[in-house]
Amino acid sequence: MDSSFSFENPYGLKKVAVLTSGGDSPGMNACIRAVVRSGIYYGLEMVGVLRGYEGLLNGHFTPMDVRSVSNIIHRGGTILKTARSMEYKTPEGQEKAFQQLKDAGIDGLVAIGGDGTFRGAEVLARRFNFPVIGLPGTIDNDLYGTDFTIGYDTATNTVVECIDKIRDTADAHSRLFFVEVMGRDAGFIAINSGIAAGTEAILIPEEKTDIDKLVEKLRIGRENNKTSGLVIVAEGDDGGGAIEAARKVGEVFSDYETKVTILGHIQRGGSPSCFDRVLASRLGVAAIEGLLEGQSRVMAGLINNKIVYTPLSKATKQNPEIDSDLIRIAKILSI
Repeated sequence: MDSSFSFENPYGLKKVAVLTSGGDSPGMNACIRAVVRSGIYYGLEMVGVLRGYEGLLNGHFTPMDVRSVSNIIHRGGTILKTARSMEYKTPEGQEKAFQQLKDAGIDGLVAIGGDGTFRGAEVLARRFNFPVIGLPGTIDNDLYGTDFTIGYDTATNTVVECIDKIRDTADAHSRLFFVEVMGRDAGFIAINSGIAAGTEAILIPEEKTDIDKLVEKLRIGRENNKTSGLVIVAEGDDGGGAIEAARKVGEVFSDYETKVTILGHIQRGGSPSCFDRVLASRLGVAAIEGLLEGQSRVMAGLINNKIVYTPLSKATKQNPEIDSDLIRIAKILSI
């Protein structure tokens, strides 16, 4: 253990497990690497849980050392795999999972994922007084208590790259494209990638969709000799998504060929950006150091470039808000 840091280790931690659960996101492997290597650095025995809570229920544990996380910082997905577990949502399943941890001699857990992952972690910590820290691994950026979630930066860069390519085709064929991005309840990916790609309009769940206003905006564009266009739509937009928006607009502009592109799970894959690798590394170390300081039932996040710990219940129940200034800027620049 590093003598320059003094941790009381009130839980008496000796063996800590790490799991990934829910949807994968770029940077999860970088985060696993940071958790494992920092745990070993501080003298802990580290264990990986395969396939999330499903693996936890079935005792699918694998010892992890420095070499087991070598050459993964650049890889998308998760080497620990991920799965959803209905059994874990039951009291009996939770009891079984806790017993598996006890039988394996594991006395702490780091859970990497989104809101569903955190709800599972919070239950484990609350019911059994088991030390748990969550790390925000989701492309949606929809967790309270951190400015950025692991994978969000990479996902937005992927979207911008795709939109840049689609714009070439839209311009060549004089078409209007509706591009749907992920964001079931949050429009962070849509608003940021829409501004970065210079789209004509951005439809997000946080704002009521007014098709008449969208039509008027596109009409003005046509009057100003715009022969093509791009509208980015978050999948959770209350107008029914990209397909429905394209249908309604197409009914008005019968001579304006409309096309729909749904980017889907391409946004989750790929090598993580530099930002996501550094974020994942910082949060992975913060999880281990937080456990050694006596933290539990919290998520480690980054706010104003500083590590903060937020109760898991607050991280999932209190939705972060999109910066209203971004919405204002998007409207100004889309004329």
